[in-house]
Amino acid sequence: MTVSLDAIRRARSLIAGVAVRTPLVKLDVAAPNGAEIWLKLETLQPIGSFKIRGACAAIRDTRATDPGALKGGVLTASAGNMAQGVAWVARELGIPCTVIVPEGAARTKLDAVERMGGRVVAAPFDRWWKTFLERSYPGETGLFVHAFDDERVMAGNGTIGLEILEDLPDVDTVIVPWGGGGLACGIASALRAAGPKGVRVLAAEADTGAPLAASFAAGEAREVDFRASFVDGLGSRATLPSMWARARTLLDGSIVSSLAEIAAAVRLLALRARVVAEGAGAAGVAAATSGRAGAGARKIVAIVSGGNIDASRLATILEGRVP
Repeated sequence: MTVSLDAIRRARSLIAGVAVRTPLVKLDVAAPNGAEIWLKLETLQPIGSFKIRGACAAIRDTRATDPGALKGGVLTASAGNMAQGVAWVARELGIPCTVIVPEGAARTKLDAVERMGGRVVAAPFDRWWKTFLERSYPGETGLFVHAFDDERVMAGNGTIGLEILEDLPDVDTVIVPWGGGGLACGIASALRAAGPKGVRVLAAEADTGAPLAASFAAGEAREVDFRASFVDGLGSRATLPSMWARARTLLDGSIVSSLAEIAAAVRLLALRARVVAEGAGAAGVAAATSGRAGAGARKIVAIVSGGNIDASRLATILEGRVP
């Protein structure tokens, strides 16, 4: 169930000139076992998130292989970051873009989508989540670009794995935020194909809704209770069976952090690394600094997946509180 290395390399050529080759920066804080922690700063992408990689790879690949499919524009469902990626590429191509977002999505993200010409449609959480299953939304048209369950999107995300291997060839552990799984499975595919033997890939989840951890514990895709929080790029009620089929072979488990731990990681990144990260973006750092990555983790890369956090939420966290 891996995404092929050839597909990831093709995606790298497709996203050239749009996505940034982001730096790998050492965090001046050691994990409890003395491990090195490195930050893959996807916050520096043009939209402040890794999502531009997958969106660009999928839409540009469609333009190359079936340009007629884009005549009606593009449609996606997103908590905000994939929406920005799809809107960015749609603006580049001069085609309409509609995004379905959950009610209560971060205003910072929605404003960015609208600045890029995207049309935002808010839906109750359960109806929004159903869009990922149905790959459509009533009354809306356009090519549906799935935020995670799409091999072209995962191939675009997998380019992060190639960059990590170029910058830190002896990496032994990579911790990736888990929302729907497209980022983790894409990166893991690249590392399994081209990385050192034994490199581990761990998901990072929040305890407000950690279906992957529950699925690993049960040995099958599971549903869990979920509550919304400031960590809006992570968490759901379920792991899609198609993504579980990939994760069970590609990943080595999931580390679940509390909201307080993730808020502390946001604060740590801002104060020690001068990096602004949203909750989901800091989840991997929370996991890395917890010591729960295991004794064998000596060189850890935490994917800082995005930095699109509302200023008010960031201010609350910097004051030492959990939003």
